Amino acid sequence: MVKPGLRRDLVWRLEAAGFALFIGLMRLIGLEAASAFGGGLLRALGPRTGTHRTVIGNLQLAFPEMDPEARETLARDAWEQTGRTFAETAVMDRLTPASGRIEIEGLERLYAIRDSGRPVVFVSGHLANFEVMPACILAAGVPCQITYRAANNPYVDAQIRAARARYGVRLFAPKGADGAREMLAGMARGESVALMNDQKFSEGPEVEFFGHPVNAAPGPTRLALKHGTVLQPMSVQRLPGVRFRLTVHEPIPVGGSGDRAEDIRRGVQAVTRFVEDRVREAPADWFWVHRRWPDRVYACLTEISPD
Repeated sequence: MVKPGLRRDLVWRLEAAGFALFIGLMRLIGLEAASAFGGGLLRALGPRTGTHRTVIGNLQLAFPEMDPEARETLARDAWEQTGRTFAETAVMDRLTPASGRIEIEGLERLYAIRDSGRPVVFVSGHLANFEVMPACILAAGVPCQITYRAANNPYVDAQIRAARARYGVRLFAPKGADGAREMLAGMARGESVALMNDQKFSEGPEVEFFGHPVNAAPGPTRLALKHGTVLQPMSVQRLPGVRFRLTVHEPIPVGGSGDRAEDIRRGVQAVTRFVEDRVREAPADWFWVHRRWPDRVYACLTEISPD
């Protein structure tokens, strides 16, 4: 890592101090108040940001038939859910299966994975408070590498790792060939791996998401093929009262066509379709603030929008 200049380092430290203050405040006021504060804050501020245009554009692409007023309401609901999730991460050690706030459907599948000693590739998307998923995987006793994208600010990143460690999560940010080798070595030891597969990816197979082409990461499918295992989808929905329903779905088998490239494409499409189905079930729960589709799809917005 290149050592930052003094100015950049100072900015990073100031950002980290502000982040630490926020974490401390959320922990002081408690889970329900923190969730309400975060939700109310982003519900008010989110629509005033430039990112709101991205949210509305995404909703136009996903739900072109939706009335503009209903789309705006959904966008505000989504901002609230994003704010709640962000604030809840400060107190995730109080939001585990032991808290009584999480209903788990398909828990027996997690126990079967644990007891088999064979790894799987957990896949999901940024649904509701997605931190609930690793908390439940580890609480069930499944050894698993929880992957994430490291924060640009290393001091903030250290705080994120410390916050997750409070409920047993050791985060792993795979980068390049070394990261891939580490994941493979972990799976060879019987450790599963958990990956998000719903963000923009500039390479990889082109598949369909809400009727539009996207490129999606082939990594999860490749890992499953290499280790002769399955893709294990999970999802989480937000319920009233800072409660959640986590579902461990039917596993997605991979391979079988005799064509590795086609097997990867089918696996990527299956995961992408799984995420789409979950978003359709609870659209406010998804993380709409990122540009999921290629630029050429956004360029067609004026043609497909009912506005």
